[in-house]
Amino acid sequence: MTDHSDIATRPTTRCHALIPCAGTGSRAGSLLPKQYQPLLDVPLVLHTLGAFRACSRIDLVLVVLAPGDRFLAVDDSHIALAHVGGASRAESVFNGLTHLLAQGASPQDWVLVHDAARCLITPRQIDALLDACLDDPVGGLLALPLPDTLKASIDGRVSATVDRSDKWLAQTPQMFRIGALRQALQAHAATGFSGITDEASAMELAGHAPRLVPGSAANFKVTYPEDFALAEAILRSRT
Repeated sequence: MTDHSDIATRPTTRCHALIPCAGTGSRAGSLLPKQYQPLLDVPLVLHTLGAFRACSRIDLVLVVLAPGDRFLAVDDSHIALAHVGGASRAESVFNGLTHLLAQGASPQDWVLVHDAARCLITPRQIDALLDACLDDPVGGLLALPLPDTLKASIDGRVSATVDRSDKWLAQTPQMFRIGALRQALQAHAATGFSGITDEASAMELAGHAPRLVPGSAANFKVTYPEDFALAEAILRSRT
């Protein structure tokens, strides 16, 4: 693994990406974790990494793997692997942030946390988040205004139609300062990060209001078996 211990000697605030990649992908219906299943003959996660490597403002991409995971090998000085994955996504992110700081990253550096299985993210979308958040006091996330009618239910029947005008679907990347995000997550470590569904939720519970940056419907998380065919079709359309 590349030694990034010289990070602290560089004067400017930088941007890193953190890709939690320690999940089992059980809903994808395969023994192989979904991030390693092939899309166009390439492991899914490599499509994700390719988008971040194509973004020149990302200094380092840290991939957080489960201890003992030896599937992924990357020969790239801008990509580092850390076998510090935890029992949950939030724990993996927390451990990854700790690893970044231990390697010399500044607490004031930005980190873009992105789901490994959102393999259709594009450099343009990453740049849009950077442009919107680099001067923001909090940071933010890609998200989509809710496009469909939203229903509440009781016992499997509609109980109400919910106003969707202020509702958004959260996506990733989610971009915050390393120190602030780690502190927000650490506040919930003792409870196993209960209630933390994404990085923005941790920041919200810490009293912050992350910025919402319009994303793309194509930036969906590959989760179920049928999602792989759709992802392949979109990737083919881009070639």
